[in-house]
Amino acid sequence: MKLKASVDYGVRTMAYLAAKGEVCSSREISEEMSVPRDYLIQLALRLRKAGLIKARPGKSGGYALAKKASNISIAQVINAFDDDLKHARQEMRKTRNTDERTALAMSVHGAITTSLNSYLDSISIQDLVDAYVDDVDMSVLMADAFEREAARLRK
Repeated sequence: MKLKASVDYGVRTMAYLAAKGEVCSSREISEEMSVPRDYLIQLALRLRKAGLIKARPGKSGGYALAKKASNISIAQVINAFDDDLKHARQEMRKTRNTDERTALAMSVHGAITTSLNSYLDSISIQDLVDAYVDDVDMSVLMADAFEREAARLRK
């Protein structure tokens, strides 16, 4: 699965803000994270709407996390940008179970969505920052989260 550019840039922006721990200008974030500045401003609007960042206007303004990085999950960041997935979920809810194939497809979709959301919700922005600072291989962090999700599913 390949994530959309907006999700990639959004996660990078959130990780940068968490690592800095202070208000950062759009110019700084853009330069340090290789995110086009105009695009960053659009992304920031979605992140603000989702309650993940706050903006401070003015000469010394910029963006900062709206809450602790440990309370912001990867799922929240993805959901701030994933309008297509939200739309698909809404359409699935509107569909009536007219036959077994439709019910089966909806059940499979629901199971995948629930598990993926649970997995991504178990990884915080702070987890990513800590893994980087502690020089932990990111694949180990991801594998640990997979193992927790697998254990949850077995229950």
